[in-house]
Amino acid sequence: MAYIVLIATLAAVGIINTAYLSYHSITKKPVTCLFFPPEWCQKVQSSKFSKTLGIPNSMAGFAIYLAIFVLSLLYFQGEVSFTPIRWLIVIGFAFSMHFTLIQAFVLRAFCTWCVLSAIDFTLMFIILFS
Repeated sequence: MAYIVLIATLAAVGIINTAYLSYHSITKKPVTCLFFPPEWCQKVQSSKFSKTLGIPNSMAGFAIYLAIFVLSLLYFQGEVSFTPIRWLIVIGFAFSMHFTLIQAFVLRAFCTWCVLSAIDFTLMFIILFS
């Protein structure tokens, strides 16, 4: 059962991260860019790849992280199966890897908060198969 606590904790980190990004997506204010040049985060944040089907990726990520968190709590209480959590993690990981590749090979710029989200989903993905 320790794995579900780790997943819920990582989902909580993701919620905070994507809430920060969503706020900046709504206000159009630049994010604080740690470890990378500030123009890189701005490039990623303002690119056409920052939205999928018109929805900011940060808001979609927020919804996925929130769903994982809530479902993890319900799973811990025996209310739901682990299957929807597993699928949300796999989907989140796949999108995260897709956007990381876009940052690396198309935009040639990285956003701190996007990288954090990719690490977050990677850790959850690893937990699934541990």
